[in-house]
Amino acid sequence: MAQNTVEKTSITLLGLGAMGTALARTWLAAGHRLTVWNRTPGRATALAAEGARVADSAAEAVAANALVVVCLLDDASVDEVLAATDLAGRDLVNLTTSTPAQARARAEWARERGARYLDGGIMAVPPMIGVPEAGGYVFYSGSRELFERYQETLRVPAGTTYVGEDAGFAALHDVALLSAMYGMFAGAAHAFALIRREDIDPASLAPLLADWLVAMAPAVHQTADQLRSGDYTKGVVSNLAMQVAGTPTFLSTAEEQGVSPELLSPYFALMRRRLAEGSGEEDLTGVIDLLVR
Repeated sequence: MAQNTVEKTSITLLGLGAMGTALARTWLAAGHRLTVWNRTPGRATALAAEGARVADSAAEAVAANALVVVCLLDDASVDEVLAATDLAGRDLVNLTTSTPAQARARAEWARERGARYLDGGIMAVPPMIGVPEAGGYVFYSGSRELFERYQETLRVPAGTTYVGEDAGFAALHDVALLSAMYGMFAGAAHAFALIRREDIDPASLAPLLADWLVAMAPAVHQTADQLRSGDYTKGVVSNLAMQVAGTPTFLSTAEEQGVSPELLSPYFALMRRRLAEGSGEEDLTGVIDLLVR
């Protein structure tokens, strides 16, 4: 059998929290030469035993390889860790959670220091890293050339989805999806609260709730289509007027069950505002325009 002689990219990884450690282990298992650094050196001990080279400083780690991956706590940490490093000629991939504005500013900051830049938004939790069937992936934005150059390396820990040359787009996609997730969690929390004091096993509600959310998820495609066309009445099944008329039942049920309506009330208030503008035949899509300042 022929030996695989393709040389794997050498990587520097700064940050060994739960996510950074998961990334490191996956790259090491795939045969990549890895240099790591962490503010707390003890976190690198296990990785050293697995084959990682541990740098004594961030500057030493950055100097070791052209590809430098950063996975730190926040944008301020990136400033602090990279302040004394020489980034000239380096390819910087920043997987630190940030806002779109921070990512765009970081891209310019990197360019001024002679580095090429790619921003990333991780759509996974550490146990999903290195497990393709788990479905985790990372949004990337910024230099397309940089993304294409390292795509094979970057897809080792998780799938890759490139979303544009604007360095802020990865962070924007990341936060958009996570915002929808928290909205879903809020609805689920309210649902469980409604049955909390009843003789109903939460475990019996859970599969019903999960199936219902899955059944409703395709509605986002209709919302997107309505936003693109500007016609919010297109394909409407339950119009805004009818849905607003039904909201008192939800609020009364919450009151009867001794449950705060604070997770539902803000959305219901937006629905009423939109209806007051004379848009009763629309879908719920018009609420989005009320949110955009």
